[in-house]
Amino acid sequence: MESRIATAARVAEIAPFHVMEVQTAARALEAAGRSVVHLEIGEPDFPTPAPVIAAAQQAIAKGDLYYTSALGLPALREAIARHYAEHYGVTVSPERVIVTAGSSAALLLVLALVVNRDDRILLADPGYPCNKAFVRVLEGEPVGIPVGPDTRYQLSADLVAEHWTPATRGALVASPSNPTGTCVPHDEMRRIQAVVAECRGHLIVDEIYLGLTYGDKPRSVLEFAQDAFVISSFSKYFNMTGWRLGWLVAPERHVRDLEKLAQNLYISPATPSQRAALACFAPETIAILEERRRAFARRRDFLVPALRDLGFGIPVMPTGGFFVYADCSRFCDDSERFCRDVLQGCAVAVTPGIDFGTHRAAQHVRLAYTIEQAKLEDGVARLARFLGS
Repeated sequence: MESRIATAARVAEIAPFHVMEVQTAARALEAAGRSVVHLEIGEPDFPTPAPVIAAAQQAIAKGDLYYTSALGLPALREAIARHYAEHYGVTVSPERVIVTAGSSAALLLVLALVVNRDDRILLADPGYPCNKAFVRVLEGEPVGIPVGPDTRYQLSADLVAEHWTPATRGALVASPSNPTGTCVPHDEMRRIQAVVAECRGHLIVDEIYLGLTYGDKPRSVLEFAQDAFVISSFSKYFNMTGWRLGWLVAPERHVRDLEKLAQNLYISPATPSQRAALACFAPETIAILEERRRAFARRRDFLVPALRDLGFGIPVMPTGGFFVYADCSRFCDDSERFCRDVLQGCAVAVTPGIDFGTHRAAQHVRLAYTIEQAKLEDGVARLARFLGS
């Protein structure tokens, strides 16, 4: 009887999200009266821009909130296509844009399209944990490839070629990356695309944090790889985390199959969120978002040198997103224990590296600079006192 009601084997192979457990412990400390500096959660502290909220309120007042096409509102698909032209200098047909119920849904659609049982997808280790979980849920095999400072914690063309097998269906690259905040150099991305094309595989590129890059102008893989699947989101640059809205740019020949999958998996993205998102591309909204991007850059420029001064190893400066992936082995070789000790000892919440893979994960932590500068400074001061003691 016990075996007949057992859950699917795949569930046991999917690890919990440790960052959520850190957050739960931090909230418990706050409930007990302690002040906690939150460096664990990758969610911008900035609210959704006022023009976006106003657009949502207007749409709700009108009451036109019925299902949209599974591909999304035509006007929003067109606006996203214009954004690629205006922001990245890339021509994208609106017919290739699929609005999704968050970027997670976009990734799920792509993997459902290309992954059969036991097919392999190559990913960087460390990397965002849900990516490998999605591959596993679809009965594929996620292959984490150890990466380090020599490749900016990213896959390279050589690594992709080295690990490609007859069972490999594609490579998933995140640029900028969570948890490392690093980008794949544009020339290297070209080489990765050439290797994947030669192997007759699929290149999937997570560009969720592309709008949040610092220094060089951001460049999309769509400049040269029209066959790539590109995933993006309204959550990070556009500050719409709770609205659960993302998009996918796909090769035109696959759009119909992706539409069928979306119809069956979630019918359509949320209509109020889509109508709100139309205001994301207005000049006044972009001005707000660009000022916030500059604020993130200032936070990074404070936090990275401060952590290095404390003794954390950060060999590569993050150039995108809002994360720092730091080597904590000078203090402890067990990142989970280190994060627990730091939380209890000085009420600073950080995420253990074991959330993001297995390659030297016990020697690393991730810190998110998604809080205002004064709080970052307080967090660093607390860490200095704790580590000094």
